[in-house]
Amino acid sequence: MSGKNLQEYWKKNLRLLSILLVIWFIVSYGFGILLAEPLNKIQIGGFKLGFWFAQQGAIYVFIALIFIYVWKMNKLDKEYEVDEE
Repeated sequence: MSGKNLQEYWKKNLRLLSILLVIWFIVSYGFGILLAEPLNKIQIGGFKLGFWFAQQGAIYVFIALIFIYVWKMNKLDKEYEVDEE
């Protein structure tokens, strides 16, 4: 891979990682702490939504983001021909 392609690859990788980390921060800190009170007015399965995000929702979102990262990075690896297959 040439130097320019390597820079583009890492730029796209860091952009994806930044987006996913911002989403995780918003869900875990924003929904679980800052917006907990307004979200607690909504109930899911008998639990207040703010409580659910703080206790479980952020973990589920984090796991989903891991799978999204793997999926998107596999596509990026194939695009730049650095995949392992």
